[in-house]
Amino acid sequence: MAHGDDDGVILPPRIAPTHIVILPITTKEETRANVLETCDRLAAELRAKKFLDDVAIEVEVDRRDLGGGVKNWDWIKKGVPLRVEIGPRDLEKNSVTVSRRDQPVKNKESMRMDEFAARAPEILVSIQDSLYARAKEFRDANTHEINSKEDFYDFFTAKNPSKPEIHGGFALAHWNGSREVEEQIKNDLKVTIRVIPAR
Repeated sequence: MAHGDDDGVILPPRIAPTHIVILPITTKEETRANVLETCDRLAAELRAKKFLDDVAIEVEVDRRDLGGGVKNWDWIKKGVPLRVEIGPRDLEKNSVTVSRRDQPVKNKESMRMDEFAARAPEILVSIQDSLYARAKEFRDANTHEINSKEDFYDFFTAKNPSKPEIHGGFALAHWNGSREVEEQIKNDLKVTIRVIPAR
């Protein structure tokens, strides 16, 4: 899971309960039925597709009677990987407006509906890969090799305890496997041992 510039969550497609949300824009009563029918048809087409290791695409059509901005923001906060807007103008052009959660919120791309339906699995894989690369880059940039107890304590101790600055990160350090050492660093520094690399 990652956090976006807007402090909302970004769910990687592999763990997202909903991969794509379709947001019908139904401001005009005369086009409402047509928009909803198109949304349902696209949702059915997408649900028949798979991505990654044969994962079925989970799609939700948001029929709530709320303003577009409110609905959109709700799904942004939930971290759904892809948001698709369909309104009367999109129907005229046979297109959809697509927003990827791994990109800035204001980024929207218009594409033909059939092109989106065909490319949806590949876009979800692209989001998964992008988030994985971002997480790996963050981990690597914040991981430090430490070879002494003194350096370890130094790394996880604020220089100014009354107004602690941002410090710490991930440490690659030696550990003899003892429960006592694990408890000591947890009590002294509020640090826990998370990952033991396989050798």
